[in-house]
Amino acid sequence: MTSFIDRIIPAGPRPGPLPTGLYHYASKDDSARPFRLHLRVEPDGTSVMMVNASIVLHLNPTATEHALQFVQGASETAAAKAVASRYRVAREKALADQRALREQVIRLAVSPDVDPVMYLGMERTPVHTEQLSAPYRLDLALTYSADPDGAMDPEARRRVDRELSTDEWRAVMASAWRAGIPHVTFTGGEPMRREDLVELIRHGESLGQVTGVLTGGRRLAEVSNMKDLEQAGLDHILFVLDLVDPLSKAGLKNAVDSDVFTAVHLTLGLKNFKAAISELGHLASMGVPAVSLSASDNAPDTLMALGEARESAASLGLDLVWDLPVPYSAANPIDLEVEERTPGAGRSWLYVEPDGDVLPSQGLNEVLGNMLRDPWPTIWERARD
Repeated sequence: MTSFIDRIIPAGPRPGPLPTGLYHYASKDDSARPFRLHLRVEPDGTSVMMVNASIVLHLNPTATEHALQFVQGASETAAAKAVASRYRVAREKALADQRALREQVIRLAVSPDVDPVMYLGMERTPVHTEQLSAPYRLDLALTYSADPDGAMDPEARRRVDRELSTDEWRAVMASAWRAGIPHVTFTGGEPMRREDLVELIRHGESLGQVTGVLTGGRRLAEVSNMKDLEQAGLDHILFVLDLVDPLSKAGLKNAVDSDVFTAVHLTLGLKNFKAAISELGHLASMGVPAVSLSASDNAPDTLMALGEARESAASLGLDLVWDLPVPYSAANPIDLEVEERTPGAGRSWLYVEPDGDVLPSQGLNEVLGNMLRDPWPTIWERARD
């Protein structure tokens, strides 16, 4: 069974690999639905295209050539001419392939409700099984200090004795970009306790990175704070909603009213199950597009309640976000250790603690290295072992 890309653009002759690297494309500001593309060209001439940092397409060498022309801003005719010359195919064929790729990619980018597997007939690749040259995302825990008073668990102080400076975090982000990582999220603790958060988002924007913030949201109750994040170029927020905190609810309203994509996280337990189910309906009516749900424990009744909540979210038209870290603003994530890696941990994403130590994911205390002291290839090799 051939993939979607192989059907519209069969692999052609191999004249030599394209320059490896990470390439970025952003639609024009006046687009009806702005979108971003990141193309990571691999040493063997294949590539990975990330559409809005959420849809991943694996491209053969010929499709990679077409995609690179698109991402670098070439017109359809100029792209077709370049591909035809490089691969010695008819220019009419190259033009048809270029148009097919652009049409399908743009359709994916601007149609969030489309299932790419069903809609395009793509062959489904098992999630997180590809041999990647770099992860898709780096989760940056800027601080383990939490709202409302900045408290930090004693265990956090024992493990993490300092926080990276602004310049050091900028260096981490630049290193990630050079490694081919197109997406960073800022988490904690409460990342909005860092006064340099807006500056770091601007830095990501200047590199071309997709940026997200995972927050308890109390500080977003001030409209000016939300505006600062939006104007800096923030792409998405995962909002941990406190069902009984008026500031949290006010912050959510400001986030939803902005142009920043906002998903809401709810942790379900037997005590708050009914309130959380009721809140899902309210979130849908507010215009929240997606939710992230987790259980407070692994008791059978709690897991059953979680399943019911997921069904309720689906019936309300809320998309489920499942692979982002949860910013435990009321509890230090170091206490929430897990026994084994989730499927994408150490493969599709990595987690960086406030002092620069790299873990496979939040809560999994297997130190792979330090972003300031260890070369990236060494860290990545350890992650894949």
